[in-house]
Amino acid sequence: MADYKAPQKDMNFALRHNARMTQLAELPGYEDATDDMVVAILEEAGKVANAVLSPLNEVGDQTGVKLDGLDVPTPEGFADAYQQFAEGAWGSLQFDPEYGGQGLPYALSIPVMEMWQSANMAWGLCPLLSQGAVEAIYHNASDELKACYLPQLISGEWTGTMNLTEPQAGSDLAAVRTKAEREGDHYRIKGQKIFITWGEHDMAENIIHLVLARLPDAPPGVKGISLFVVPKFLVNEDGSLGERNDAKCVSLEHKLGIHASPTCVMAFGDEEGAIGYLVGEENRGLACMFTMMNNARLAVGLQGVAISERAYQHALEYAHDRIQSPSVGSKEAGPIIRHADVRRMLQTMKSITEAGRALAYDACASLDFSHRSEDAAQRATESARAAYLTPIVKGWCTEVAQEVTSLGVQVHGGMGFIEETGAAQHYRDARILPIYEGTNAIQALDLVGRKTLFDGGEAGAAVQAEIAEVIAQLKAQGSFATESAQLESSLQQAKVAQEALLSGSQDDPQLAGSIAYNYLMLMGTLCGGWQLLKAALAAGEELQAGGDETFLNAKILSARFYAAQVLPRTASFAQMVASGSESIMAMSDDQLASAWYA
Repeated sequence: MADYKAPQKDMNFALRHNARMTQLAELPGYEDATDDMVVAILEEAGKVANAVLSPLNEVGDQTGVKLDGLDVPTPEGFADAYQQFAEGAWGSLQFDPEYGGQGLPYALSIPVMEMWQSANMAWGLCPLLSQGAVEAIYHNASDELKACYLPQLISGEWTGTMNLTEPQAGSDLAAVRTKAEREGDHYRIKGQKIFITWGEHDMAENIIHLVLARLPDAPPGVKGISLFVVPKFLVNEDGSLGERNDAKCVSLEHKLGIHASPTCVMAFGDEEGAIGYLVGEENRGLACMFTMMNNARLAVGLQGVAISERAYQHALEYAHDRIQSPSVGSKEAGPIIRHADVRRMLQTMKSITEAGRALAYDACASLDFSHRSEDAAQRATESARAAYLTPIVKGWCTEVAQEVTSLGVQVHGGMGFIEETGAAQHYRDARILPIYEGTNAIQALDLVGRKTLFDGGEAGAAVQAEIAEVIAQLKAQGSFATESAQLESSLQQAKVAQEALLSGSQDDPQLAGSIAYNYLMLMGTLCGGWQLLKAALAAGEELQAGGDETFLNAKILSARFYAAQVLPRTASFAQMVASGSESIMAMSDDQLASAWYA
C-alpha cells in the first residue's frame, strides 16, 4: 500500500483562501492562529499522520478486532499511536482553555482531523467521536459534569461515544426504548444500543458514553428522549476512577470496511442498571445530542475528503510506476499516467477532492465566525450559512468519495480488485460514509426541508449570491471566460431548482422527498465549482506575487478541469429535480416486488 503524505500545501491554501483564516485570526481569542502557527501545526500533525498512523492502516484492516470477554484489544500499534496522539495534545486544539483546550479556531483543527482520517480512518474515528462528545457536554451539561469529564476528554485520557441507534430504531429516534429511572443525583439506564463506534477498546483508561434514553413519565416520540453521560468506569469525587459501570460490549459487528474500528452492541443495565448523569434538561436530549451530531456530520463529510485524498495518492503512485503499452505519440511502453483515460480518472479524483476540502473547510470556518465575531449580524449570517452547508458537506463529500475511491480501484486495473494492492480498502472504508451520522437521504431532506423550505430559501439565496460574486470576479479577471460561463449556467440551474422546490411543495407532498437527493447533488456539485474557481482566482494573484508556479498553476488547472468535466453534471441533476415526483411514486408496491416473482 502506498504511504500517505499529508497535502499540507493544499490544506494551508484552502485555510487561507476558502476558510478565511487570516480574518479568523483577527477575532477575539484567535490571535494565536498566525501563519507561522498554522504551518507549524500542519507540519507536526503531518509527521504523526505519515509516520505513526499510516503504517498501521493496512495492519488494522487485516487484523480487525475481536471481543475477548468484556474487552476489545485493538490491533498492534493502535494503543501506542493513541498515546502519542494524547501526549501531543492533538485532541485539544479547538477547545476552551478553561478545560485544557488550546482555544484555536475549529477550522484549524479540520485539516489536522483530515490527516488522521486519511492516514488511518478506522483509528481516526475514535478521536472524531470524542470531539463530538466534548461539544455535546460543553454546550449542554451542568458545570459539575463539565468539570468532571471535559478535561480528560479534551486531553485524550478518556474517549467518548454516541449511543443513539437501537435494533428497532435506526434513524427513527422516536422509537428509542432504552429506559432511564431517577435515583437520587443520578439515573439508572437499561437498554441496548447497536452500531456504537469505538464503544469498547484498550486505547484509553475510560470511555464516556452519551446515551439517549426515555424516562418512565416521558411524553411519546422524540419529545420524550433525554441524554445521559454513562461512563465505563465511575468517577470518584477526587477524579480517580472507581468501579466499573453496568455498561458493556456484548458483541462486535463484522463490517465491509473500517475493520480496525470496533462497532459494538452495547448493553446498559443487564444487572443492577448502568449509572448515568443527565445532560441538559429531561426530555430535551435530542436537542443536546444534535450538538454532537452536527459536529459529527461535518467531520464525516471531511472523512469523505480524507479517504478520497488517500485513494488519489494511492492511484497516482501506481499510475507512475505501472508500465504498459505505448501512449499516443510514444513508441515504447511507459507509465500508464501518460494515457488519456488514466489522466481523466486521476484529474477527476484530484479536482473533486480539492473541491470537497475547500468546501468543508469553508463551512467549518463559518462556525468559528458564528461563535466569535463581534458583529451580531455576522454571527447570525454565518450560523445560517454553516447550517445550510452542513448537509451539503456531509452528503456530497461522502457521495463523491464513492466515485473517487472506485476510480482509485479502476486506475489499478485488475490489480485494484486484489486486496494486496490496498486500493480496495479505501473503497470498502468509504462505503460507510453515506450511511452513518444520518444517512445521506436524511441530509438531503434536511437541505430541502429545514434549510430551504422552512426559511423560504433565504440561506440558499445567500450562498447563491456569494457564487454570483465569484462569477463577477472571474469575468473581471478576464482569463476564465469558459469557466465563469459554466459556473453561471450551473448557478441558474440551482436557482430554478430552488424555486421549483419552494413553489411546488405545497401542492405535492411527495415532491421534497422525491427530489431531495438530486437537489443535494446539484448544490454540492455547484458549491464544489464555486470553491475551486474562488481558489483559482487566489492562485492567480499569488502567481503574480511570485508564488510557487507548479502548485499554483495546478490549482488553476484543477479548477478548469472541474468546470469542464464535473460542473456540467448540474444540468442532469437539475433536469431530474424538474421531473418532480411523478415517475418516482408512480409504481405500486406490488409492481416493485411481487408482480415480478408471482
